[in-house]
Amino acid sequence: MPPQEDVSLPLIQSLSRRGFLKKAGILTTSALLFGSFLVLPRVIAKPTQEKEEEISPIEDLMREHGLLNRLLLVYDEGIYRLQNQRDFSPDVLASAAGIIQRFIEDYHEKLEEDYLFPRFEKAGKLVDLVSVLRSQHTAGRILTRQIQSLSTLQHFQDASRRDTLVDSLKQFVRMYRPHEAREDTVLFPALRSIVSSHEYDALGEEFEDKEHQLFGEDGFEKMVNEVSELEKQLGIDDLAKFTPKGL
Repeated sequence: MPPQEDVSLPLIQSLSRRGFLKKAGILTTSALLFGSFLVLPRVIAKPTQEKEEEISPIEDLMREHGLLNRLLLVYDEGIYRLQNQRDFSPDVLASAAGIIQRFIEDYHEKLEEDYLFPRFEKAGKLVDLVSVLRSQHTAGRILTRQIQSLSTLQHFQDASRRDTLVDSLKQFVRMYRPHEAREDTVLFPALRSIVSSHEYDALGEEFEDKEHQLFGEDGFEKMVNEVSELEKQLGIDDLAKFTPKGL
């Protein structure tokens, strides 16, 4: 009989090749999947849009005090020029008083009166301080109206009315520097002790909504720009000028 061919060897080789290819396919797929897991967190973690910066209610109020302080510097310069008969436009003081009325009194102080003061009174905390702060808000509004009415060229040229304007400006500055300092160092830090974390965050959102409603999306920035223009008109916009000479 002629010798029979061994057909098992090609079959085994074929099966081995298929097994190899199958295993190779599994390994390749696994490697791809594993690689994708390695890069996937980086893809997911990459933000598609920057989150808008959140400002706490106290930070919001304190930066508004910073704006008020710059307006007080405008008043200081106005006092100096009026007392030394240095020429400048009455519109500068009228505009500064207008910003104080619109942004500080009708907005910033209203936030304090509507959202902060009642909470301290209800909690029975810092009640005496709140009472003084309320009365100073009222006094400040009276002084602002006086400053607005006296900030005209006609009144600048009248010695008696000019002195009255200087006195109103001095009273306003003298009252508001300790007023805002006491709020920044005593009242505002105590707010967290009388409200929950959720209520504290909600106040921040409420303040932001009020600002946008009254002054637009960039309300605070717009006010800063207005104050900057007044500083330029008086030549007090360069911060370096406030550095003592020779030091």
